[in-house]
Amino acid sequence: MTSSASAPHVSATLPSVALFASALRYTVDFVVAEAASPVASAILTVSSLEKEERETSMKREASLGVDESGDASGVVSQSRFDGCTRDVRKDDDGRPCRTGTVWTATAHIITAVIGSGVLSLAWAVAQLGWIAGPATLIVFSLITLYTSYLLADCYRSPDPVLGKRNYTYMESVRSNLGGTMHLICGIVQYVYLVGTAIGYTITGSISIAAIYKSNCFHKRGHDAPCLISTDPFLITFGIVQIILSQIPNFHKLSWLSTLAAVMSFGYAAIGIALSMVKVISGKIGKSSLTGVEIGVDVSEAQKVWRIFKALGDIAFAYVYSVILLEIQDTLRSTPAENKVMKKATMISVSITTVFYMLCGCMGYAAFGNDAPGNMLTGFGFYEPYWLIDLANMFIVVHLVGAFQVFGQPFFAAVEAWAGRRWPNSKLITGEYQVSRKYMRYSMNMFRLIWRSLFVIVVTVVAMLMPFFNEIVGLLGAIGYWPLSVYFPVEMYISQKKIARFTSLWVALQLLNLGCLLITLAAICGSIQGIIEDLRVYKPFNSKQ
Repeated sequence: MTSSASAPHVSATLPSVALFASALRYTVDFVVAEAASPVASAILTVSSLEKEERETSMKREASLGVDESGDASGVVSQSRFDGCTRDVRKDDDGRPCRTGTVWTATAHIITAVIGSGVLSLAWAVAQLGWIAGPATLIVFSLITLYTSYLLADCYRSPDPVLGKRNYTYMESVRSNLGGTMHLICGIVQYVYLVGTAIGYTITGSISIAAIYKSNCFHKRGHDAPCLISTDPFLITFGIVQIILSQIPNFHKLSWLSTLAAVMSFGYAAIGIALSMVKVISGKIGKSSLTGVEIGVDVSEAQKVWRIFKALGDIAFAYVYSVILLEIQDTLRSTPAENKVMKKATMISVSITTVFYMLCGCMGYAAFGNDAPGNMLTGFGFYEPYWLIDLANMFIVVHLVGAFQVFGQPFFAAVEAWAGRRWPNSKLITGEYQVSRKYMRYSMNMFRLIWRSLFVIVVTVVAMLMPFFNEIVGLLGAIGYWPLSVYFPVEMYISQKKIARFTSLWVALQLLNLGCLLITLAAICGSIQGIIEDLRVYKPFNSKQ
């Protein structure tokens, strides 16, 4: 009886498994083919870094008047700019040697860029349609790439190669634009960083809940009431972050960023493959050139609001400029940091754009105008359930790392301020060495207390507002224009002393204005969505 009953189930399962394997193979082949060009180009250009390293050293030596023996007024040029030798373990600013490379920078960027935003791209493309959706993705990627190039030149001021280091985004703004802009930038940056931490906490808990729901649907059927409170998962995510937040600084995060980057590729590839399976099977939703249809799917007003929110979602998917200079500060002094950062940016943005196009377009092709707000947790897919579980596990691990990548600049800023305010306090500045058989750790009591409190506050706020799509759109809108466009453009104009009303100045200001209008539209759309959600929401009673 058992074997006869299981036979149809096995025979029905085998085609779907074979179909998935075929789609996964085609997906991998396509991604490799699409990504090969920019990555291969970057690999070839990495070899040129050795030549640039020699040129950079010669240029810096010339700026100091170094003679053939390598001395300049009693200062060894190698220890001034590339001090990581056997005898001298300090960089030109007296800090411990930086060891970052184009590849570690690429890992940091991918961890920051391919985040929770990728999961909403199918929904965003559904609102815009086959023409405007892919075009918007490409436009935002090009804008991000260009403004990131501008920002990379602002790491050192006034000269991008020989100037004084700006360790953070805010320091660069202060060096190039002055104190008032520095204050405004600080407010925007830290609001965005805190907001991103809240958004990642929400998404992490939803993904943990999705693992439970996936197993529930598999056992009880797709129509079963598998709702569960996300509050325990929010608390679990917060506890993990309290532990990881004790990592002292950005320079110690390379291993976590690498792991998170691998996870992001994993769940993106699974989402693409599952979408391809759905498309190949022929069970697809209705799509159109203009997206969701007025009078059929939505009203005219809803269409406008959804377009605005979609723009915010796509903007959020590309925001990472806020931590670009912090990433650049991890790079070795030679070759010139700005050149290495530009190569890392080219590699990472090219790869992520390929994945974004695949996730957004394949997701829209699979679900049509009914694409869910979160492709892997909105349960457009039910089977194979174990693969859905694996994808959501990848998401959780990635978000754990991304939380730290975005949180470290904020942690560092608060701790630097406290150190200046109370320089003699052992609570603030005292370091206590903790040694175990396989581990050595430097513990600071202020770091322990303040970072733990920060995570607790973020977790509580996340429990109060678990609106994934609206939060994603609002965060993208808040951070994209000022941090990814306005400040990089204005700093570049100031550094290069570009005259007003020249053709380049006008072009940069038009870019500023266009992105500002998009930002305002996205903010309006996201706020409208949050207001709609609040009408039916009960605090601390969220269920997925």
